[in-house]
Amino acid sequence: MTHRELARRIHAASHLTGQFTLRSGNTATEYFDKYRFESDPVLLDEIAAAMAPLVPAGTQVLAGLEMGGIPVVTALGRHTGLPCAFVRKHAKAYGTCRLAEGAQVAGRRVAVVEDVVTSGGQILASTAELRALGARITTAVCVIDREQGGAQGLAAHGIGLAALLTATDLRDTA
Repeated sequence: MTHRELARRIHAASHLTGQFTLRSGNTATEYFDKYRFESDPVLLDEIAAAMAPLVPAGTQVLAGLEMGGIPVVTALGRHTGLPCAFVRKHAKAYGTCRLAEGAQVAGRRVAVVEDVVTSGGQILASTAELRALGARITTAVCVIDREQGGAQGLAAHGIGLAALLTATDLRDTA
C-alpha cells in the first residue's frame, strides 16, 4: 500500500467535522478520531508496518502513551520486534504503583509512541517522568502530526518527532 493510499484510508476512517476541543485547549473544526483507525485491526496493522521505519536504529524500548498510544505501540512492537512499555498519565496508586508497565525503561534508549500530536503536551509530560525513571529519550513517533506546533515544542526539549502522516497529508487525500 502506498503512503497516499494509507493516508486516504486513515482519512476515510477517522476524519470528522464539527466543533472540537483538543487536549491542548485549542478548538478545531476538523478532528481525526484516532479510535476509529486504532479499532480496525487490519488498518492498524498497516499503519504499524508503515511506521516501523520511523523507529530510530538503536531503540531498545517503545513506550506507548495512555490511551491512544497503547494500541499503536502494541502493533508497532509486533512489526519491530521491540519490547513495549505502556505509560500511564499518572502512576497508579495501587498494585505495582508504576508509571510505565511492561518493559523496563531505566537506562534504555526509548522511543515514545503516540497516535495524534497537536502541541506535544502529553509527550513532554510523559517524557519528563520517563526520563526521571532513567529512560533515554530523543525521539517520539506518531501516526498523525496535526502541524500545530507539536514538533517545534518537542524539539525545544531535545525530542525529535517522526510522523507517519501530517494533517496536510490527510487533507490532500480528501
